[in-house]
Amino acid sequence: MTSTTEDVVRRYYEVVGDLTYTEHDLAALLHPDAVLVEHPNPVVPQGARRGVEESLAGFRAGRALLSDQSFEIHELVAVGERAAVRARWQGTIGQDAGPFKVGTKLTAHVAAFLTVHDGLVIEHETFDCYEAFA
Repeated sequence: MTSTTEDVVRRYYEVVGDLTYTEHDLAALLHPDAVLVEHPNPVVPQGARRGVEESLAGFRAGRALLSDQSFEIHELVAVGERAAVRARWQGTIGQDAGPFKVGTKLTAHVAAFLTVHDGLVIEHETFDCYEAFA
């Protein structure tokens, strides 16, 4: 069965947003040449540009920090290999880290643009707008 761009993007957000998925699950969705760009925000003030290995390291770090998280896709528009997503991410801090204390709830409103090539995410550019931290 051939996956559409929308199918791949929905699966990607399912894996990224659920702590029960593994690094292997995410790696299976990423093209070897994937680039993920996170624009500056309060959590990553300088922004970041990551390849696959850096993205997998970030995935591991997020799982170590959070006790739960989720993505709720509000809107997904796909045309050819490109997709635009409007979503809400929510997470709960699971261990004290920097300014974040256990139990702190974070919410970000997300606009993202992804490119899927050969059934894999090859580009993900995200703009995360965080609500004020508690």
